[in-house]
Amino acid sequence: MADYRQGDTASWDAGQVRQPQRQQRNPEPKRRRRKRRRNPLLRLILHLLFVLLASALLGSFGWMLFSDFCSFNCPIPNITIQVTSEDDLGDIADKLEDAGLIQYKWFFKLYARFTDADQEIGIGSYTLNGDMDYHALVAGMRPNSGSVSDDTVQVTIPEGSTVSRTIAILAENGVNTEEALIQAAQTAKFDYDFIDNTSQDISRLEGYLFPDTYEFYVNENPTSALNRLLRNFNSKLDDELLAAAAERGYNLQQIVTIASLIEKETDGSDYARIASVIYNRLDGPGDKSGTYGLLQVDASLLYGLPGHTGSITQADLQADTPYNLYKYAGLPPTPIANPGAASIEAALEPENTKYYYYALGKDGIHHFFATYNEHLAFVNSAEYYGN
Repeated sequence: MADYRQGDTASWDAGQVRQPQRQQRNPEPKRRRRKRRRNPLLRLILHLLFVLLASALLGSFGWMLFSDFCSFNCPIPNITIQVTSEDDLGDIADKLEDAGLIQYKWFFKLYARFTDADQEIGIGSYTLNGDMDYHALVAGMRPNSGSVSDDTVQVTIPEGSTVSRTIAILAENGVNTEEALIQAAQTAKFDYDFIDNTSQDISRLEGYLFPDTYEFYVNENPTSALNRLLRNFNSKLDDELLAAAAERGYNLQQIVTIASLIEKETDGSDYARIASVIYNRLDGPGDKSGTYGLLQVDASLLYGLPGHTGSITQADLQADTPYNLYKYAGLPPTPIANPGAASIEAALEPENTKYYYYALGKDGIHHFFATYNEHLAFVNSAEYYGN
């Protein structure tokens, strides 16, 4: 139904009544006033003036931003900027602006986000000056560029630590409470494609908290602390690594999962050989020398049985968990630990062997076998670690 205001109908009727009368009068047509045409040359000149004025304004504005970016005419001597665990990018930009090191903090923030520079700035005290452009300012606020204060703590995360163990280590060193770190691991949003931000299980971080030595503030923001480890992992990724994973027919998450299995199984000297056994069982022909694609990794089984103590029993081997690789063929659903660089490299470049089995000897190293009978003979010998 058409919309109309009250009174519209009456107005229309009156108009219709008057219309014939106007037609009967048949007035002489009014002479149309001719519009004065502007001189084409003048129009062109005005257009050019407008373009020049707009260009001058834009050029002037662009030059101001460029000058700020390059730190032209910024005679600021050395000045100390303190970045705390509570500071976000906006707070850092405010401090730089207050110090006179930048004029347009919105432009600095845009640069930092566009170049991922905001991920590089760490906690600490930094000496900066007016000769530094945006790039130099960010480089000057990296963690290795600052001074360490009394409220910082150095923490080493060992290779093969799980997310739970990593959180416990951070809590033990006063980075924050275990409860706060667990909540951040479950609910914080992390800006990396390899993290599932729809999940609220801490296993979403498993494999990506890179083992290394870090400098943290005591009582640091828990999300910031975990993000430091994720950022370190992300810095190890490059096109060659991702291309190597794709060439093997595996995605990043699968490669990290394989690397985590290697990390938990290696004796420290056989990364690439352990990797060869895993790939042979995954991709080998036929029944895969009697393994049928079962990886049979004890560490994965135990990962799916949190709180397990003592030796693995026959009942454990029947546990219905997707991490039970005695029961389910293929890879577990997630990594089972945070692997180091050597394990990741082995997952990408395994040895080329025909081995499908290995067992730990009393000499402290793994012994490898192509057939089950060879493996069984070793396990029943005096050389086997379990005898």
